[in-house]
Amino acid sequence: MSYPRKAEKQISELANGLIDPVLAKRAGINTALLGCWDEIAGADFADCTRPEKIAWARSSEGGTYKPGVLTIACEGARALFLTHAQGELIQRINSFFGFAAVHQIRIVQKHVSQAPKRSRTPPPLKGEAARKLEDMMEGIEDDKLRQAVKRLGTAVLGKGRR
Repeated sequence: MSYPRKAEKQISELANGLIDPVLAKRAGINTALLGCWDEIAGADFADCTRPEKIAWARSSEGGTYKPGVLTIACEGARALFLTHAQGELIQRINSFFGFAAVHQIRIVQKHVSQAPKRSRTPPPLKGEAARKLEDMMEGIEDDKLRQAVKRLGTAVLGKGRR
């Protein structure tokens, strides 16, 4: 008996399905906004800003929609420059959503930078593994190719030591 296969899903789709409702309830934003923030904010503000939440206005009238206020965390003195560019940023945010979602930006000064990334260079090989790699690269004459093979071999042969 064969069962029909369900379509494969990426982990990011599953995670977004779990995270989006929580973000929407607590902050009024979604993972798509967070993921595209670098493009929305532009090169000037991508590294020093982060969207925090959108406070949606409550309408007393039946069914009328009112745009919200986006709170953005910004580092130090860059907040002044962000204040001057907030009209353009509001337009970019609204074009991302496809409707007038935000009418005002509230800037909060906070530390935004992410932790520095770890070095991806593996430690050099020692002993038998180093000799084995040198034997494998014996016939390679091109320096660039030799360096690339050495980096690859160091990463592959070094995995067993962990």
